[in-house]
Amino acid sequence: MKKTFNIAGPCHPNKHYMLPTQERCQGLMQLIEQEQYFVIHAARQSGKTTLLLELAQQLNETGNYYALYCSLETVQGISYAEKGIPAIVDQLELNIELHEQLSSYSFAGQANYSKFTTILIKTLSQFCQQLDKPLVILFDEVDCLENGTLIGFLRQLRNGYVNRNRIPFVHSIALVGMRNIRDYKSDIRDDRETLGSYSPFNIVKASKTLRNFTLGEITQLYAQHTEITEQAFSPDVIQKVYDKTQGQPWLVNAIACEIVEQILEFDVSRKILPTQVEQAVQTIILRRDTHIDSLMERLKEKRVKKIVEPLIVGDSQRYDLLDDDYQYVLDLGLLREKGKHIVPSNPIYGEVIIRTLSFRSQKELDEIIVPNYITDGKLDMKYLLSDFQQFWRENSEVWIKRYQYVEAAPHLTLQAFLQRVINHGGFVTREMASGAGRLDLYVHFQGLNYPIELKIRYGEKTYKEGQEQLVNYMNKLDCAEGWLIVFDKRKTVSWDDKIFWQTKSIAQKTVHLVGC
Repeated sequence: MKKTFNIAGPCHPNKHYMLPTQERCQGLMQLIEQEQYFVIHAARQSGKTTLLLELAQQLNETGNYYALYCSLETVQGISYAEKGIPAIVDQLELNIELHEQLSSYSFAGQANYSKFTTILIKTLSQFCQQLDKPLVILFDEVDCLENGTLIGFLRQLRNGYVNRNRIPFVHSIALVGMRNIRDYKSDIRDDRETLGSYSPFNIVKASKTLRNFTLGEITQLYAQHTEITEQAFSPDVIQKVYDKTQGQPWLVNAIACEIVEQILEFDVSRKILPTQVEQAVQTIILRRDTHIDSLMERLKEKRVKKIVEPLIVGDSQRYDLLDDDYQYVLDLGLLREKGKHIVPSNPIYGEVIIRTLSFRSQKELDEIIVPNYITDGKLDMKYLLSDFQQFWRENSEVWIKRYQYVEAAPHLTLQAFLQRVINHGGFVTREMASGAGRLDLYVHFQGLNYPIELKIRYGEKTYKEGQEQLVNYMNKLDCAEGWLIVFDKRKTVSWDDKIFWQTKSIAQKTVHLVGC
């Protein structure tokens, strides 16, 4: 069977190109040897399940442990402990029955499921008493649990842990999911229920995460394809993939899969080009695979909006590193820290965030006939942005109310307006960062770049700061002409004063100041 780049489910070495996952999450064997209970959290489709399956196999092959993998995904939505805890016991029993080395042992055979407050600890204790080697359990998808089920699960594991000197119990346990254990309390929706001082699972020794691929690891992964097919990913191609994905494992595999299977149609005699990376990225964005779709669904959550909206407008708001919502969004893999700012985890996520939030606007704008903004092969930015000024003047009051992200409505509407134009032969690249005080973007159309800076007016200083920021951005892009768009949200100012166009020469650059 030919190996492929995997974008669905865990990786298997005989089927997929893959790298050893433990290199991205080190120290697990030491924790297990020390009889520790620990957490592994990482973003969606970054290799968590692959890691657990590899680890379970490795532990079983050593002959020193019985290692059991158990996913709790099927327990999702069962809030009440009297139903949820027995469901967890059933999952354990199923995985034990399918385990080559453990299937001969009895588990939960005479268990009394009505005693849900003790059934988990009792069945595990009785099971461990039978075993001739220590038991290690790797619980996957733990953050699917909620309310009473989550509380009961954690409390019974803690009870077993603290009493291990008196009763047989699990040697080592891993709780694995997208979020760190500190955030599990968000799944307690009834104020009468509580995890107490954050969690009854305060026995956790360590919280590990699974990092993204490095540039070198992407090179190693792609080299496996080259070794089998002789079809090479050049250094330029690999660098472009890294720049677009920042090493996010699913995206790294998805781009390669799209190029090899769809663009080049498995023809290994054809050369892989950097332009195909951009083509693959645009296809992935538009196709909105489950990976992208499920992540973008999070944008509807209030706690995500709280962090993402200031990012879009470049708000200078600072976040407490201990803020649960801040940490939650980072744990999801949606955003990352870069210096003193937070930014989208990678340019692809940044693009999809904007497209997702402005999707309805773009669809409605698509119904309006798009004028021909092209003159002599170039975008006529004066014509295009003047049209937007008029549109914003006539429709802003109504359109702002359509957005969940109200503060970011001006930015999102303009980008939807631009998107319908460049859909016919270009793309937009955005640079978002919290605290930057603006949103930088450039339209790439038929080989030319058009730098644009978006700001909200906060006094006259906004225009001076914006012009300086735009010139710096133009220098970065090596462009001689740029556009600073400033939205004036003051209700006491007339539209005749808000809407204006000024052109200046600053540091030998042509700067257009566009008032909205």
